[in-house]
Amino acid sequence: MKNLFIGLGVLAMIGATSCKKDYTCECTFEGNGVSGSVAETSKLTKKDAQEWCDEGSTTSGGVTTKCELK
Repeated sequence: MKNLFIGLGVLAMIGATSCKKDYTCECTFEGNGVSGSVAETSKLTKKDAQEWCDEGSTTSGGVTTKCELK
């Protein structure tokens, strides 16, 4: 019985760490006379959400975009 509880505890910890949650990536942009911000929400794991948000940070055509995971 003790082994059953240990096994269930391990499974619960694995399941809890890989849960997908709603993460918001907030991006601000400015340059060439334009500025503003935009936010987008997606249901991802924290690691995937961070990668997704980091991809939004760019500099192109004189406009710099900085994104931050909220």
